Amino acid sequence: MEIPVIETPRLRLRGHRLSDFPDCAAMWADAGVTRFLGGKPLSAEDAWAKFLRYAGHWTMKGFGFWAIEEKDSGAYAGELGFADFRREIQPPLGDDPEAGWVLAPSAHGRGYATEALRAATGWIDESLRVSRTVCIISPENAQSVRVAEKCGYRQERRSEYKAHPVVVFTRPNGASSNVR
Repeated sequence: MEIPVIETPRLRLRGHRLSDFPDCAAMWADAGVTRFLGGKPLSAEDAWAKFLRYAGHWTMKGFGFWAIEEKDSGAYAGELGFADFRREIQPPLGDDPEAGWVLAPSAHGRGYATEALRAATGWIDESLRVSRTVCIISPENAQSVRVAEKCGYRQERRSEYKAHPVVVFTRPNGASSNVR
């Protein structure tokens, strides 16, 4: 499957390239980035496995994660998209695509996550026959909770994933993401 390219005013969402891996690995090795995403930095080996999983999602599921690139500079800003991680969470997330996003430290605080997630949810609303998407967020991650809410996600329940509390959010296909 050819990975779609999505452009926003400031960003380009595109398939990952091998040349993205050093920036991806550096992002996942940053303790500030991983604070709410498993709680510890990833080794290069673990980042590589995650990087390869992105390509597999597009091939096997018809959706996946994009690399986020700043249009003006071409800089790697992070990654965002949808996945089927088959998480062992109760109750299970089912077959609903799970949204996720992570930004490089240089991209924090610039509104990129909201801009990119709005574009990605618009794509999935138009491109796939799914009734909803989900995401799980640490209740302590106020920034990501706000991004999710701005993009039409609403809290459904609290749960636990790998011994960490999480909030499960859902977004019906076509939900408004125009909240400021």
